[in-house]
Parts: sequence; structure tokens; C-alpha cells
Amino acid sequence: MNGSNRLGQESLPISQQAEHSHSHDTDHKHTDHTAEDASVHPHVHSEESLRRIVNRLSRIEGHVRGIKTMVQQSSPCPDVLLQIAAVRGALDRVARIVLDEHLTECIARAAKEGNIEVEIEQLKAALDRFLP
Repeated sequence: MNGSNRLGQESLPISQQAEHSHSHDTDHKHTDHTAEDASVHPHVHSEESLRRIVNRLSRIEGHVRGIKTMVQQSSPCPDVLLQIAAVRGALDRVARIVLDEHLTECIARAAKEGNIEVEIEQLKAALDRFLP
């Protein structure tokens, strides 16, 4: 089936990409994504790091659109489920990258600045919502 093969090939680069390196500088800031969670530090990440994450999310977004098309075209359920599993895996890998960066950069920065307790509490709260 065309849609299934195309989507399967799109998922390969996501899972086979080399691990990213951490190179953070202070030239880019992004804002908190929740208004109620005031961050105790500025979230400063390198343009390269943000670009990698956004690129992965863009591929995932395209993959999800492909799954929607498969459903609209009445593709076989096992094929759809296989593609959903690929998207789940890709999202898990992005979450792992975000968590790794948070631990190596944000938590480390908070420790240096003396406000690690607040940062760890925020991380625990986020993990409680993230993990099943």
C-alpha cells in the first residue's frame, strides 16, 4: 500500500538519527508554555538544539497527517496501528531529548544559582503529568 510504505520510510530517519550534542548558549530564550508555571530561571537553549527538536516535531506532525489520510482512505487497521506506534516512538524520543536537556542544562543552572529545590519540584510535577 502506498501510504503505508511512504509513512514507514518517513519514520526511519527519526529513529536512526545520531544522538545530539549539547551546546547551549545564551543568545535565544523561549517562554514558558504554561502561564501558571512560573519558571525560576530563563529557559536558554542554543538555536541548534531548538532547531533539532522543532525539526523532529515537524516530521512527527507530517507523519500524523499521513495517518489521518490513511484513516480517510480506509487503510487496513494494522497498517494504521503500526504508523501510530511509530509516532508514539518518535514522540518518546523527543521527550527524552527535552528531559535530557532539562537535566543537563536547566537543573545544572538552577544548582549553580541556588534554587534547585524549586526546579526539582517543577520537574517532578511535570513528570507526574507526563508518565502514565
